[in-house]
Amino acid sequence: MPTKRKTSRKQKKTQSKKKKVTSLLKKWMLQLIFILVCVFLSYCVWLDFQIRKDFDGKRWSVPARVYAQPLELYAGRRYGQKLVTEKLKSAAYQNVSTLTGSGQFRLRGSTIEVYTRQFHYWDGTEAAKKLKIRFNGQQITDITEMISGQNVSIIRLTPALIGKVFPLHDEDRVLITYKEIPETLIEALIAVEDRHYFEHFGLDPFGILRSIYINIIRGKVTQGGSTLTQQLIKNMFLTHERTFTRKINEMLMALMLEYHYTKENILSAYVNEIYLGQNGQRSIHGFGTAAEFYFSKPLAELNNAEIALLVGMVKGASFYNPRKQAERALKRRNLVLNLLWEQEFISHTELKLATSKPLGVTAKPRWSSAKYPAYIDLVRRHLKRDYRIDDLRNEGLQIHTTLDVDKQEISQNSVTKSLSKLEKEKGFNPGTLQSALVVVEQHSGEVLALVGDRNKDKNAFNRALDAKRPIGSLIKPAIYMTALDRPARYHVLSLLDDSHLVLKQKNGKRWEPNNYDKRTHGNIPLVRSIAKSYNLSTVRLGMALGLENVIQTLKNLGVTTAIPRLPSILLGALNLSPYEVTQMYQTIASGGLQIPLRTIRSVLDSNGQPLRRYDLAVREYIKPETAFLTQYLLTEVVQNGTAKRLTRELPSLLPLAGKTGTTNGLRDSWFAGFGDRVLSVVWVGRDNNQTAKLTGSTGAMQIWLDMMKKIKPEPLLLIEPEEVEWRDYPDMSNPKSSCAQARSYPFIKKYAPATIDCY
Repeated sequence: MPTKRKTSRKQKKTQSKKKKVTSLLKKWMLQLIFILVCVFLSYCVWLDFQIRKDFDGKRWSVPARVYAQPLELYAGRRYGQKLVTEKLKSAAYQNVSTLTGSGQFRLRGSTIEVYTRQFHYWDGTEAAKKLKIRFNGQQITDITEMISGQNVSIIRLTPALIGKVFPLHDEDRVLITYKEIPETLIEALIAVEDRHYFEHFGLDPFGILRSIYINIIRGKVTQGGSTLTQQLIKNMFLTHERTFTRKINEMLMALMLEYHYTKENILSAYVNEIYLGQNGQRSIHGFGTAAEFYFSKPLAELNNAEIALLVGMVKGASFYNPRKQAERALKRRNLVLNLLWEQEFISHTELKLATSKPLGVTAKPRWSSAKYPAYIDLVRRHLKRDYRIDDLRNEGLQIHTTLDVDKQEISQNSVTKSLSKLEKEKGFNPGTLQSALVVVEQHSGEVLALVGDRNKDKNAFNRALDAKRPIGSLIKPAIYMTALDRPARYHVLSLLDDSHLVLKQKNGKRWEPNNYDKRTHGNIPLVRSIAKSYNLSTVRLGMALGLENVIQTLKNLGVTTAIPRLPSILLGALNLSPYEVTQMYQTIASGGLQIPLRTIRSVLDSNGQPLRRYDLAVREYIKPETAFLTQYLLTEVVQNGTAKRLTRELPSLLPLAGKTGTTNGLRDSWFAGFGDRVLSVVWVGRDNNQTAKLTGSTGAMQIWLDMMKKIKPEPLLLIEPEEVEWRDYPDMSNPKSSCAQARSYPFIKKYAPATIDCY
């Protein structure tokens, strides 16, 4: 019995201890659960805060978009039907049988009916319109609105997108509001990605159970059963790793997002965020960008087949890349279309029509940040003076430039073609010669075209802006302008001495300049000296005027580079870039008004509101009468001098003004020329500074000539200022002229000579 009692007491003690342990374990377990619940709830609160903060404050980095000038069409303009058609096609306008929406056109005899696109210009929004353009040969006769029948004075076609200033992380994006999302796109996303989107609360239970079962069977996460909300969470907040932890986070965040935001808010964010491809190093995000990238047109203009293709790519943008995997992409697109039909979003007729269409993607994007790299380089430099680089990269600015696409293409083609021809003539290997040119509208200072390399896709070295080379005889107009600004001493028929010359320099060395023909010409009129580009008479004139006065004239013309005070500058021993030379000649061509060259007309914010207008900044450094007389002298260069070939090749465009330039050893070939509204400076040479075997007239002028045959500038309007009058004197412009022949020359009224001896 004592033994049994002892055993019973031990059992009771043991049971008591077990109860205490169990009670303690329960207590600890409850405390642990409580702690875990608190941690979980705290985590949820923190997660909820982060989601709302990030989603509310989400500001997508949107690149600045750079546009060329819009094409302006009006009655009387010489712009043929074929050329307008090509422009419409290049802007991704669709040739259709019936106009049903913007971005379409159709040909009917000698007319084009076009449904233009709405666009935010710097001076306001231009609405989409149905227009009829009539042609007579190569000229527009009238433009009318098809609905009202009223005449339209002028229309602007949507400007070409010529480049973008990208965010640092190289994402490209075009933001789309919910109202701008096509109904078909919403239907396709629901049909393919999330059939119960507008019913669920962020999670699809059946989809989750299905994916969990498959993941357990396979032993790893291979499916997600994700809703559109979960996909958005994954793209905006999480990594793409396939783990259960990430999946739980995704589900929690989806519930929270759905609690705080409307379905419309979430779907709009999804449409703008989803990844849909790669353009080199730049990722394509959002359907708005994808529409532009694959079809070169706005999202609103996509048809059912095109929308289905983009929606099909959501599953795998690289796997279904239509440019690289066309057959695979076509099957995927047709699957999406069938799902749309099965869920009664489209009719069977629409299904048949859509599946019969080809993919329709462009061979490559119609825009490119490298399409006109030299010009875009200049735009960037101008922008950096006025804007922070982060604003340019991230704020979706809309930059309207002065680029004339027609003139840019003509200029680049003339460079490429002419250099190949010159290399054959001179026995050079292909690629030996290089060129740069600038085209401007001289009265506004707008840069219309710029070429920095013979290869239009390269801009490792922008020769138009950064290649500073001796300008040779292009400096001479500044010397003659300095003389003509002293009308009591000089006029266009003043006698100049073109005899042998030796100058001693400060270092004791002798400088003996020569004429290009190695001859002297005695006493010659000033007009003939510049027309024939004689060096000896020019140097003598410059020394008589004083180097300081010539240098001041160069500064007044817009030269900002430091100018050495050496006699050799009188023959162009001054290194300038083609761009700076263009600024110099712009002042001459505009009648003495120095207008800083510009590429930017206006900058708009992401909402289309103007931020800054780039208005004209005009300064008068040269007297109008002096500029006019200099312009006249440059017409004589074309009429009777080193650029005389232009009179034979471009007779209908005369008068034109110009000046050739050649440097020692025929290393640099220059030409600067202008009509009434177009000025262009061209340089040709070799990067290694070896001889190009070209003078100004045999090299650069050939490019200028080829270019102007297509641009067709208006003849120069020589409208004299009040201080100038024309008088008849013996014709002395050409050595072969007869003194018995009379010719009119311009003079400052107050200083016009009564008589002039013929010489």
